[in-house]
Amino acid sequence: MLKKIATGFLAVAATSAVALSLPSVASASTVGAAGYDNDYSDYWSPVYSKNGLAKSQGWIGVSWDEDGESNEVTVRGRLYDLDNRDEDEGGKCAFVKFEASDFDHDWSPVYSKKYCGFPGYKKFSFSENDVFSVRVKVCQIGQHSNYPTKCGRWEYLYTAESE
Repeated sequence: MLKKIATGFLAVAATSAVALSLPSVASASTVGAAGYDNDYSDYWSPVYSKNGLAKSQGWIGVSWDEDGESNEVTVRGRLYDLDNRDEDEGGKCAFVKFEASDFDHDWSPVYSKKYCGFPGYKKFSFSENDVFSVRVKVCQIGQHSNYPTKCGRWEYLYTAESE
């Protein structure tokens, strides 16, 4: 009897492991973090500054109009300050910036956020219309500065052609 129970647990564990290892497939219409239908939605992995002392992660959702000619992109996330040094020791704040391209592939800044507060995070959210692509970059920035430093590379969160 004990052997049958153990075998049953092993079968459940193996099935769960296989299911968890399979990549998830996004459907044509998924319910996003906000709880409403999107034509595309996904969670984006942590993006770090060059030195790893700032990070951001979150969710992106895209809703297209009925004709498929216009869309609204919503981005939500958290910005983490991972620099435990104070300003006198050279510590800096976390900074995230987003750019979006229109359907003519022209990039422009659409949102940025600064957060000083190791070891915490700051939530953010924004929406943009008629977007072909969205990308994000995480940096550090001085508490009283307007010039980011130690920026990581651009990470693409969404491109219309990948749908």
